[in-house]
Amino acid sequence: MRIAVFEAEAHEAIPFERFKPDHDVSICAEPLRADNAASAAEADIVSVFIYSTLDAATLAGMKRLKLIATRSTGYDHIDTAYCRAHGIAICNVPIYGENTVAEHVFALLLGLSHRLPEAVARARTGHFSPEGLQGFDLAGKTLGVVGTGNIGRHVIRIAKGFSMAVIAADIAPDETLAGELGFRYVSFDELLAEADVISLHVPATAHTLNLISDAQFARMKRGAVIINTARGSLIDTSALVRALHDGKLGGSGLDVLPEEPLIREEAELVSAAFASQHDLRNLVANHVLLNMPNVIVTPHSAFNTREAIRRIVDTTVGNIEGFLIGEPRNLVR
Repeated sequence: MRIAVFEAEAHEAIPFERFKPDHDVSICAEPLRADNAASAAEADIVSVFIYSTLDAATLAGMKRLKLIATRSTGYDHIDTAYCRAHGIAICNVPIYGENTVAEHVFALLLGLSHRLPEAVARARTGHFSPEGLQGFDLAGKTLGVVGTGNIGRHVIRIAKGFSMAVIAADIAPDETLAGELGFRYVSFDELLAEADVISLHVPATAHTLNLISDAQFARMKRGAVIINTARGSLIDTSALVRALHDGKLGGSGLDVLPEEPLIREEAELVSAAFASQHDLRNLVANHVLLNMPNVIVTPHSAFNTREAIRRIVDTTVGNIEGFLIGEPRNLVR
């Protein structure tokens, strides 16, 4: 078969070489669009990332196409109705960084609880003293997890290892999961009132816009900590700054900010195509949160480990291998 891989950077190209010499493999760094679709006119399988536009105009000339293997979780860049009508299968990468992001939650939390940025800065300047750097234990604290999907449940597992009590809120509670992992579901308002630490793991939707604002901060324990590795729009930034300034909130760890452009996939951030279209330096320039001593901000890097990025490619390669032997995986259509 002919396999055409688009949007493939150097680190992505090598794994696809395994399909040679049994198959004709072409690799292109550019996205697949209508203006270059002729280069894949004879392809049986194409693999793309999210900057490709697989609409009817692009797909119409690809008469042999049987599978689109997108290297992303989302597939809104693909005309699924066209594919359905023409018998073209679509597979994706449903998960790749759930443990990775969960680990980052605790990197942020431990940074706050042990005041690591201040401690490191002090040691580097030669002021080798712990005076004024008193932190707090995680053991015995209550963690409130908002959203118990793939990432949220990894956070819960890690929290239990730190001897934390865990409560959770979710629109679809999974009591079997709660029994297995040893946590309990409560209402969102109860979670806000009981938790010492709150970690957010819900998507950005119209319903979750400013999920945490003045009213929610008012319900929290004084000195609570909030961690956000999900989407910046979940927290009202002005309300967050007010809560931090007046001491209602003890600290915050943020891997995302609300002013970020719409990011469909975290892996966009390490792609050359994204870098050529967006300059995120303006996002954080003079951002008040960066200058607050009880706030740690990281540049949307929670997902960014070599293992997670490799899982994206490995899953895609596996999807193609499964399709070739008649055992398709991760089909979304």
